[in-house]
Amino acid sequence: MTFDENVSMLAMAFYQVVYIAGPLLALALGIGLFIGIIQAATSINEMTLSFVPKVVIVLLGIGLFGNFLMMGLTDYFAFIFDQVAGVGQN
Repeated sequence: MTFDENVSMLAMAFYQVVYIAGPLLALALGIGLFIGIIQAATSINEMTLSFVPKVVIVLLGIGLFGNFLMMGLTDYFAFIFDQVAGVGQN
């Protein structure tokens, strides 16, 4: 494998991390912002009020997007294992 192929594999790995973690982090960010605005407006500073909804929403997101996320990981790892299997055949 050449240096450019290795760099492209690393770029694919970083893209896959963003592809998998991005929707879940966006959900957590959105609900955290919403709860933070409500806490600032009502002056309620309870830590569990911001933590519990984030956990619930992220778990629901994993439940809803789980198949999509696992298919992306499965395709990526199948590609990587095919590349690893073909290293010695050149």
